[in-house]
Amino acid sequence: MVNKAIFLDRDGVINVDKGYVYRIEDFEFTKGAIKALKYFQSLGYLLIVVTNQSGIGRGYYTLKDFKKLTEWMKNRLKADGIEIKEVYFCPHAPDAGCDCRKPAPGMIEKAARDFDIDLKKSWMIGDKISDIEAAKKAGIINTILIEDEGRRLKVEGGAKYKAKSLFDTISIIVE
Repeated sequence: MVNKAIFLDRDGVINVDKGYVYRIEDFEFTKGAIKALKYFQSLGYLLIVVTNQSGIGRGYYTLKDFKKLTEWMKNRLKADGIEIKEVYFCPHAPDAGCDCRKPAPGMIEKAARDFDIDLKKSWMIGDKISDIEAAKKAGIINTILIEDEGRRLKVEGGAKYKAKSLFDTISIIVE
């Protein structure tokens, strides 16, 4: 295992969570997200998104809709010199019983195999306890829980750190 990664949830971390975001016109990067991603990349981290997308399983939008938005997001970030190595997603509804929906560690474990990632040297940044639980189950020790102004999350969920935004995590991840 030679690589280290920053695993990122999408909605509420990279983009503003407006509830089932699947259209380009509804996608809004969180304040400072692009600067933070560029910073992590400069430290040698691979950037990998792991996101539950139950809106597909619930029929709110299609797999094609999700893939279109994902390609747009990756290309938009690429224009700023940021490479998202991969976007792993769970399209299943919460009651599907799959092994990929967070808090299950399936997406993280697959990424670790695909990119030869040392999970002990990696980080997970998410805005829900399920993000942190998935990371811990996969063997990621370094976790950050994002809390927004509308809701306060407690570190009790097992996260090592908490921050108000993705941008604020740059003061935590310094190596």
